[in-house]
Amino acid sequence: MNNKVILVVLDGLNQEVAQQCMGYLNGLVEQQRATFYPIISELPSLSRPLYECLLTGVTPIESGILNNQVVRRSYFDSIFSLAKEQGKTTAAAAYHWVSELYNKAPYDALQDRHTNDKDLNIQHGIFYHWDHYPDQALFLDAEYLRETHQPDFLLIHPMNIDDAGHKFGLDSPEYRNTARTADVILSDFLPKWEKEGYQVLITSDHGMNNDKSHGGVLPEERNVPLYVVGTAFSHSQTHIRQTDICGIVCTLLGLTHTKTYNRECLL
Repeated sequence: MNNKVILVVLDGLNQEVAQQCMGYLNGLVEQQRATFYPIISELPSLSRPLYECLLTGVTPIESGILNNQVVRRSYFDSIFSLAKEQGKTTAAAAYHWVSELYNKAPYDALQDRHTNDKDLNIQHGIFYHWDHYPDQALFLDAEYLRETHQPDFLLIHPMNIDDAGHKFGLDSPEYRNTARTADVILSDFLPKWEKEGYQVLITSDHGMNNDKSHGGVLPEERNVPLYVVGTAFSHSQTHIRQTDICGIVCTLLGLTHTKTYNRECLL
């Protein structure tokens, strides 16, 4: 079994829209080649706090990353730091806030956009700072990192769904069609990852509301999807919390860690 992991965070993807609009991912579920889990995001339902939650297993209230304007490195062990410390190779194609949390803060586009440094938590990175940076380009960035550096852990974090939500709102064709586009892009890459034995998790940080925002407790803001693909998953129907995802990934990577997670989701 390949113990390499790809975590895809489709920023701003509402759970209902994922289930209604993403035919490829839900087709995998229908054919029993993937499993869907409903996830309720931690609070506040904002991006930077929830990146920290997904990658450390620590809630925003505990982490102190309480809003998008908190610009500093994480105080906690992350998937990246644990993997790097234990001799694994890490990579990310992601929004620049991820670089600020786990590599350097504040982000300097000229110095930090392209990262290759084995001493950093994210050793190989291609970061972006435009919310409209095309998802197609971001996935190509990620595949370049994967093929070039063969990372044990790869984070892929596109932003177009969230950007469409902020521009047009949850109940809009633009938002739904951006989710459909992400699904098509995934259909171009996921079969190859699956064939090469990767364990793949596809989720979101938060959802979206009709006010073209998020951050509160509405179900449409907090309900997000989790799809898992790979031979290491039990594919059993169990309850997974957003804080479990870090521990699941660390376990899949074979890391020594103290992160909590629901063990029933893994073989």
